[in-house]
Amino acid sequence: MEANPSVLATVGVGDLVLLDPLSEESLLSNLRERFLHKEIYTYIGNVVISVNPYRQLPIYSAEMVEQYCNGNFYAMKPHIYAIAEDAYSSLRDRNRDQCILITGESGAGKTEASKLVMSYVAAVCSKGADVTKVKEQLLQSNPVLEAFGNAKTIRNNNSSRFGKYMDVEFDFKGEPLGGLISNYLLEKSRVVWHVKNERNFHIFYQLLAGASDPLLKRLKLQRDCRHHGYLGDENPRLPGMDDATNFQAVQDAMRIIGFSEAEVMQLLEVTAVVLKLGDLQLSGQFQASGMDACGIQNIQVLRDICELIGLQESILEQALCSRTVEAKQEKVVTALSVAQGYFGRDALAKNIYSRLFDWLVTRINESIQVTAGERRKVMGVLDIYGFEIFQDNSFEQFIINYCNEKLQQIFILMTLKEEQEEYFREGIKWTPVTFFDNSIICDLIESGKGGILVLLDEECLRPGTVSAATFLAKLDQAFGSHEHYESRKSQSDRHITDTSLPSTCFRVHHYAGKVTYNATGFIEKNTDRLYRGLAQAMWQAKHTLLRSLFPDGDPKKASLKMPPTAGFQFKASINTLMKNLYSKNPNYIRCIKPNENQAPGQFTDELVRSQVRYLGLLENVRVRRAGYAYRQPYQPCLERYRLLSTHTWPRWTGTARYGALLSDLDIPPEELAYGHTKVFIRTPQTLFNLEERRRRRVEELATVIQKTYRGWRCRTQYQLMRKSQILISAWFRGHAQKKRYQHMKRAALLIQTYARGWKTRKEYKKYFRSGATARLACFIYRRLLQKFFLGLKNNLPPLTVSDRSWPPAPYRFLTNANQELKTIFYHWKCKKYRDQLSLEKRAAMQTKLCASELFKGKKTRYGPSVPEPFQGDYVGLQKNPKYQKLQAAARGKLVLADTVRKVNQANGKVRPCRLHTPIPELPGVLAVPAQDADGTWCLLPQQTGTGGAKGDVLLVSDHVIEVVTRVHQVLLETTQQALNLQIADQFSTQFKKSSIAVTVVQGPKGHLEPVCKKKGKKMEVLVC
Repeated sequence: MEANPSVLATVGVGDLVLLDPLSEESLLSNLRERFLHKEIYTYIGNVVISVNPYRQLPIYSAEMVEQYCNGNFYAMKPHIYAIAEDAYSSLRDRNRDQCILITGESGAGKTEASKLVMSYVAAVCSKGADVTKVKEQLLQSNPVLEAFGNAKTIRNNNSSRFGKYMDVEFDFKGEPLGGLISNYLLEKSRVVWHVKNERNFHIFYQLLAGASDPLLKRLKLQRDCRHHGYLGDENPRLPGMDDATNFQAVQDAMRIIGFSEAEVMQLLEVTAVVLKLGDLQLSGQFQASGMDACGIQNIQVLRDICELIGLQESILEQALCSRTVEAKQEKVVTALSVAQGYFGRDALAKNIYSRLFDWLVTRINESIQVTAGERRKVMGVLDIYGFEIFQDNSFEQFIINYCNEKLQQIFILMTLKEEQEEYFREGIKWTPVTFFDNSIICDLIESGKGGILVLLDEECLRPGTVSAATFLAKLDQAFGSHEHYESRKSQSDRHITDTSLPSTCFRVHHYAGKVTYNATGFIEKNTDRLYRGLAQAMWQAKHTLLRSLFPDGDPKKASLKMPPTAGFQFKASINTLMKNLYSKNPNYIRCIKPNENQAPGQFTDELVRSQVRYLGLLENVRVRRAGYAYRQPYQPCLERYRLLSTHTWPRWTGTARYGALLSDLDIPPEELAYGHTKVFIRTPQTLFNLEERRRRRVEELATVIQKTYRGWRCRTQYQLMRKSQILISAWFRGHAQKKRYQHMKRAALLIQTYARGWKTRKEYKKYFRSGATARLACFIYRRLLQKFFLGLKNNLPPLTVSDRSWPPAPYRFLTNANQELKTIFYHWKCKKYRDQLSLEKRAAMQTKLCASELFKGKKTRYGPSVPEPFQGDYVGLQKNPKYQKLQAAARGKLVLADTVRKVNQANGKVRPCRLHTPIPELPGVLAVPAQDADGTWCLLPQQTGTGGAKGDVLLVSDHVIEVVTRVHQVLLETTQQALNLQIADQFSTQFKKSSIAVTVVQGPKGHLEPVCKKKGKKMEVLVC
């Protein structure tokens, strides 16, 4: 291992290469101690061991990502981010393809580990729009594949029931371009059967819990899981998992990846078909020949399935209840028994789901795969099932454990290869390491000349009756003497009695331990047979997706050749995977399950011990320690240990290689080796000795630093205190002298005052009594005036114009002065108020003021009219088109526009009229009644002095005050003469050639306007 201060300063030992003494017990104890202190990650060199905490820990935040980004693998505490950063930086900076192998048994946290690796790589990449889209698509593939490929098992609530290998492709800058997903051995038997207290695949429960009622109705499903045979009767709910929310997340993820709405709907329809197949019930029947047959018991379920896939009911019923065998261009239709019918139904459901899962992976690859082009960098992440040992192990466990044997083989070989390459680069002699080579077990399983898989394929293809017994006999014949194979017969030949091995089972000695496999079912599961009639029926369906899943159902492409077996396909895919992994630089994450209860804080020694054994952790540590347990580049070594030597401390000016030589530290020569770029230490004891000496040296240096700092601090404090004392003394003496001077000055002034007073009194003593009264009176008067003005200053009323309040005079002789001050203050307030007004408001105020001068105290109507604003335009000149000529004639000099009513000179009746009076023709005399109400009116004499031919005009207006005021202002502006205004209730007017006396009288209430009554040469005007 390289320099790792954080590993050395942590709970227990952060890197097991430094564990001393090294044994299974010490390794287990170290893992337990770190786990109980929430340190779930431990190193073996550059291998990360992850112990599942079964709870959320605050060690995956954005700050933690920032801390490990661009950091050294050995410079920080053990973390999964460290191996992700090491792999990503090697890919980006050194152009080396990487692969991250995540192994461990079910429930150990492999899926979560792969998510953390992908999320870290996504977080440290750049943030462009295209890059973000690719990262989102890569990350969102996880929830989709988990929904269709994960299930709840006894050991794990989210167990991956398939193997997944994802290649993420990057450009030369280290930005993700896309990826490619490969899947291995989906556990499709779970579709039709699962152990009690387990669940089927998540997607079934998510669909029933999260789909809307219209969608379930369209899919012919019921929300209650107990109505569907493949889901069982157990409670489907899982603690901490919301199926409805997860279903929505799956739909969102598919949209982000690029699935269309039609594709999502077809995917859900095929999923519903699988569920509905489990609801099909068969009933026994007899043919005319007496042979057993079967038929569909619940026709409605068959009808629902056919409606979903667009297939005739008779075609599907015939395919489920009969079998067509072709031989020599002849077809023979054979009726199936009930058991055979259920076998065919379950085989169809498994094949549909398995092919649907393959299509799903292919469809995701179409979205995330990069088009062919220039050479790209690749990082592979392998999340595959771990070693499995159950009470009853079948074909699936055999294949899974075979895969783990191959991964263990590549782990050991590549670990040794990496060690050997580093020693060769550094020029250090390589020490051969003895270790268990599991290639003998791999050959036992996969050997092309006669391995277990080859014999299984031969047995499946052999004509005649084949069974588990014939297969087991063939294995006994081929491997009876093999040291890693056992059966009842081989034990008998070796004179061994073992009742724990049934006669239908065989046992393989894997690297992780002995596993007993039940040979029953191996033949059927390896053949993975689907009746040709069922495949042809699915191909005839009108459902686009389902039809595409069964190309072998096309009669034109029909072949009598047996399809490849499941074991053959898996072996080929594993060999392809191994070639892929060998071409990349490996990084390992070994996941460990701490307890069977999935409970946080529990560490079961025996369970962890078994995993430590079959993961080969102890052998891995021994391989790492075979040569030198500790290695470090010269520069970091010099920085860490230079304080131990007098040659390099406190300053070294030479090269790092010579500065990092540890020969002068009394270390045995055989414990050290110097490579081209690194220094090697053989045993952990030497390293710990160096660390202990460094710790003591650091304490010594810390003491020196503390001593020096304390002396400096005391000297600094003393100098500061001395400077402060001098400053305080100087200020105190100055203050004392100032006080003494002020005291002397006050005394001198007092003496001077008394002396001048005495002198003055002595000089004017004879005149004192004669002028005392006047002087006292004058003083008192001035003091009272001063008090009055100061009090008035502090009690001025508000500046509101309407507020005319004023403080009263405190003394009678100040009454006139106080009244004058009140008038001045009010005028000043009014001026301030006027100065704040705009030009428009000033003009309006000026008009109101003019009206006040003309009518205040003379006309009854004036008081109520004061709050009413003068408008000027009462007829709407701008909006009324009939006044356009009038506006044109006025040429913008129109002063007031109002509707008036003219009094008839003959009978006194009032009628409306329009009177246009130019400015030069304004009257010189105007008579206005003193009392009027709403119907105000006025007398407008003619401009000529004689009265003219028609006499004076008597008009009635509702705005007499404004009219008169405007006339007065205009006349004053144009002629510089005031209007001759008469305000009286009795006046005389000239009608043609006679003079009429007009009298204004108060009429009864209720009149809306003035009423004129003419009697001879008199006219009465009644106003209300």
